[in-house]
Amino acid sequence: MSQDGAIESLSNDDRAVAVRSMFGTIAGGYDRTNSVLSGGMHHLWRRAAVRLLGASAGDRVLDCCCGTGDLSFAIARVVGEEGRVVGTDFTPEMVALAQAKATDRAAATVTFQVADAMALPFEDDAFDSASVSFGIRNVVDPVAGLRDMARCVKPGGRVLVLEFGQPEGLFMGPLFRFYSRWLMPRIGGLLTGNRAAYEYLPRTSAAFPAGADFVAQILEPAGLELQVARSLTRGVAWIYVGVVR
Repeated sequence: MSQDGAIESLSNDDRAVAVRSMFGTIAGGYDRTNSVLSGGMHHLWRRAAVRLLGASAGDRVLDCCCGTGDLSFAIARVVGEEGRVVGTDFTPEMVALAQAKATDRAAATVTFQVADAMALPFEDDAFDSASVSFGIRNVVDPVAGLRDMARCVKPGGRVLVLEFGQPEGLFMGPLFRFYSRWLMPRIGGLLTGNRAAYEYLPRTSAAFPAGADFVAQILEPAGLELQVARSLTRGVAWIYVGVVR
């Protein structure tokens, strides 16, 4: 992967292969790197996401682009022993780490499997709600991905998206852009050995719709009715909740 936006210029199929390979190379250091790069804020964002998802004891929840499973485990604590959480990711290395965590934690209510967010292997209306955390921008067609998630959720159920935004303001905007462009690749490269991955990730974040643009361009075209659009940490991240019609 080059450092000049080469992944974004690939065909859809080739881009999917390249992104899957990229995440596979950083999987081993993914959790530690997330904590360092976010200054631990991702824990607070995840807790806010679980609250807004509104899952209840006994619910069945789908967590797409689950990575190493941290959001899946947080949701599992809410749905309890009578509930079920299924985490999916298209990167086998990420799923393997999530499965290892589940074994270590004896988390029988959480299962993980490799799956493409645009072609989920589940029946219609199989889940009470669904979530995707910092993954929808890496789906080749985000609208198709959200639409397939919605297909798997019962009418009236919620689909939650937690994703990066683009902070604005005289201080926060320039500071975040400097951090993303210059510091994040260096730190991410040191921690994972793949600097190019941490140039690609903030680059895609900066280009991805946020706030009202995300709602108009992705959430609503996926057939979801907006319920919540909330910025976190002055727009560094956003939570969106759409209701399945």
